[in-house]
Amino acid sequence: MCTVVVDVPRESGQPVRVLAVRDEERQRPWRGLGPWWPGQPGVHGVRDDRAGGAWLAVDPEARRLAVLLNREDLSQRSDAEVVSRGGIPLQSVAGTLPPAPPTRGFNLVEVDADGATVVEWDGLAVRRTRLAPGTHMIAHHAPDDRATPRIGRWLDDFRRAGIVAGDEWWGPWLEVVAASTADPSSSVLRRDAHDGLVLESLLVCAVAVGPDGVDAREAVLSEPGEWDDALAGRLRAGMPVGPQ
Repeated sequence: MCTVVVDVPRESGQPVRVLAVRDEERQRPWRGLGPWWPGQPGVHGVRDDRAGGAWLAVDPEARRLAVLLNREDLSQRSDAEVVSRGGIPLQSVAGTLPPAPPTRGFNLVEVDADGATVVEWDGLAVRRTRLAPGTHMIAHHAPDDRATPRIGRWLDDFRRAGIVAGDEWWGPWLEVVAASTADPSSSVLRRDAHDGLVLESLLVCAVAVGPDGVDAREAVLSEPGEWDDALAGRLRAGMPVGPQ
């Protein structure tokens, strides 16, 4: 299951900052940040090649970001009654998210220049939570749900670590990610069996969304699910997406 850390600024004019970790099958084909959707030429994102949708999508001109996390579906709908969740981030940044999505359950982190919202869809009802200023974690339940081991163990550490000024604001957060791997049961970087599949952390994205622009960049893990000390350097070296 994926993990997203969000910092909503306490002062107006400052960017919302997001660190997102993508968990998926290592064999499932995907593409990194890029303009993969001709119908939305201004949108960049991380594309799932099997279904054609996005895990993360950003519209730099609109100053909008959306990141998708799976969650339990409580409906009794058959597979024939639902579609892939990959269209959800693309609809979100376009402002066309349906009120009752025809997909399995999900959490969606929506970010704009003014703040962040978490959309929870369990297949039966939608709940929207506008995040208060401060640092939050989202996984497969409600925002900041401390019953989720990685949130219960590391949320306070992310809050204490804070962010630093400058282009490498994510540095203190990555130190928390690295420390979390000492305990696989609560690690932010995952290797989990789920529904007969092995899901592993494959990718880390760092995104800042503010009134002055968007900076979105990515770093692929050398070995899925495991920390490596070169990760920060790959984020630093990555070509940012979006006007600055």
